[in-house]
Amino acid sequence: FRLHGSAAEEPHILLECDGSVLDSLQKHLKLYKIRRKVTIAPCPDLSLWAVIPGEQPGDASSLPKCADQALLLTPDPRAQVMGWRLIAKKGANLSEIIPGSQIGDVQDYHRHRYKQGIPEGVKDLPPGAALPLESNLAFMNGISFTKGCYIGQELTARTHHMGVIRKRLLPVRLAGPLPAAGLPEGAEILTQAGKRAGKFRAGAGELGIALLRLAHASEPLCIPLGGDTVRLSAATPEWWPRAAAK
Repeated sequence: FRLHGSAAEEPHILLECDGSVLDSLQKHLKLYKIRRKVTIAPCPDLSLWAVIPGEQPGDASSLPKCADQALLLTPDPRAQVMGWRLIAKKGANLSEIIPGSQIGDVQDYHRHRYKQGIPEGVKDLPPGAALPLESNLAFMNGISFTKGCYIGQELTARTHHMGVIRKRLLPVRLAGPLPAAGLPEGAEILTQAGKRAGKFRAGAGELGIALLRLAHASEPLCIPLGGDTVRLSAATPEWWPRAAAK
């Protein structure tokens, strides 16, 4: 997020990341600082909030103009169904920033994004294993097809323009009863005929996301766990581009 108001100001960029990789991300960025006068530092005095839209029509397109206490209040760049990202000083009064809002649990947020098929962080997008196009980052403003010279740019651009993507992250709904410890990350997903359909990535309760072969995504699916079987079904998110849902 750009925090400077004009080109005349010194640029200030606020980068949101998975907290579990904060140290490694700082080290990675500092490798490319070279001799530039750039300061890279965490912001422990700030708090991040997700403002999830309500169920009423129009809730996802506007917010009350009462955000004076917010350092940043902007639409979530990934998808409209994710509402807004709010960054404020720790201890700020959220009811004054967004009148009429209700503070939920962090699990409410995770359940909402799993329902919408939105991956986030290293748990959903394991480094070295998650491919950008299979993770639907092209649908979420996460890939530039005009910028050159980034790692994986040639393969990503070629695959995108050829339009051949056989696997994608999809939201899944699990049929109970579920194991008390939850489903193991990376669990193999099979069709009723026993064919490999993909792998379970992560979830919260009966909702989750899985990397599935599109050829089997509409079939009844299951995850064998010892002597038990957990059944699940996948869906195509409504916020996807229409051509991608076919």
